[in-house]
Amino acid sequence: MISKLNIKNMGVSSFFKNLFGTAKEAAHETVEQAETVVEEAKIAAKPYVDKAEDFIEETVTKAKETVTPYLEKAEALVEETVTKAKETATPYLEKAEAIVEETVAKVTETATPYIEKAQTVVEETIEKAKGAVTPLTEKTEKLIEETKVSETETIDTLKEKPSPLTKDPEEGNI
Repeated sequence: MISKLNIKNMGVSSFFKNLFGTAKEAAHETVEQAETVVEEAKIAAKPYVDKAEDFIEETVTKAKETVTPYLEKAEALVEETVTKAKETATPYLEKAEAIVEETVAKVTETATPYIEKAQTVVEETIEKAKGAVTPLTEKTEKLIEETKVSETETIDTLKEKPSPLTKDPEEGNI
């Protein structure tokens, strides 16, 4: 029986070895074929890629050639428009400038007498205020001086008189 099992085991194991070995070889062959197909596709696509690149370059070149004259015309038109706008606006700007200068001159001319009168009134008011304040300031200064003298005299008198609270007038304490 053991020999029958060994024969059967050997038959099964060689069956699986053959089965998986064949699958491994088939997979390897498939990978090689896929690589070959990819390489062939690259080679076959190269002319189309080159044609696409050439087409794109030609299209860009044609677009540049077509657009360039229009850009030049647009630049010239913009320059002309700016020049015309400057030419048209210059007289109006000059007129506005003259009007502003005239207005400033008229306002200055009209306002000058009033400004001068206001300055005179302010100066006179300051002088009157000084005239009114000066006697008061002098009286205040005189009163302050008199108060200082009176205060000094009172302090001196108090120092000379003995206090009823002190025994010795020189000591100044009880």
